[in-house]
Amino acid sequence: MDGGSVVECHIKGNFRIRGIRSTNPVAVGDFVEVQTLLDGTNWIIEIEERSNYIIRRSTNLSKESHILAANIDQVALIVTINHPVTSTTFIDRFLATCEAYRVRALLIFNKIDLLTEDELAQLAELRALYESIGYETLAISAKNLNSEAINAKGSNARSAVNTLLQGKVTLLSGNSGVGKSTLLNALFGREITRTGKISDAHDKGMHTTTFSEMYFLDNGAIIDTPGIKGFGTIDFEREEVGHFFPEIFKVSRDCRFGNCTHTNEPGCAVQEAIIKGSIAISRYESYLSILGDCSESKYR
Repeated sequence: MDGGSVVECHIKGNFRIRGIRSTNPVAVGDFVEVQTLLDGTNWIIEIEERSNYIIRRSTNLSKESHILAANIDQVALIVTINHPVTSTTFIDRFLATCEAYRVRALLIFNKIDLLTEDELAQLAELRALYESIGYETLAISAKNLNSEAINAKGSNARSAVNTLLQGKVTLLSGNSGVGKSTLLNALFGREITRTGKISDAHDKGMHTTTFSEMYFLDNGAIIDTPGIKGFGTIDFEREEVGHFFPEIFKVSRDCRFGNCTHTNEPGCAVQEAIIKGSIAISRYESYLSILGDCSESKYR
């Protein structure tokens, strides 16, 4: 875009970004150079160097990866305790990728109006866990965004979300059915993207967003992405996985061996922290699942 205009462009089939094998060589958020031919068609001829990006292993087995977005300031991961359930493994894999690519991440717990007392207690536990690690969290009901007070300060949910989004390019992501489209529509005050119902049979969401798109706020932008079922990490080395779990990395400095993988080595400070309860078992299990990716090239 230049001066507010929209330019429809083509990209050659053999176009590839240097050093990255991806199902989408051009990602939402990229800055590109466009050449207009004599027949009036526009072609992308260059992609500027990215300041960052979020990438996951593609479910298309013929390719290696899929870039969710590029040149972003932060990621807002939409999470639901139920309807549908967002697993802690999915959350932790996403957060580890954000750590790896040095993108700020925050968690927005949605659909709190549907939770039982036990589920509200689970929500409180998860918020406490991730906030103790250093991640900012919000708890909202997107469909009631304009009226719901969310904390002891009496902050309105819409105001709280707006504060997080102002002046930033934010990637909005999460499983299908967690309410990304509902949140977007509430923020813009009109239906800019279609919403869908949760499957009664499986309590899972169905795709309503079929491609990534950037929406511009008065001061900032939101990149909406299709819902994803699993998050496969890519290009992680076994030795560095612990670096992407801040609480594990902090404790690992006291391990007896510098190359400790925190699995079965003697003198492992991380194992001791798990026994003491200062590192959550769910986080450690997510760490192990990513180690499995590195060894077996699998994803979940």
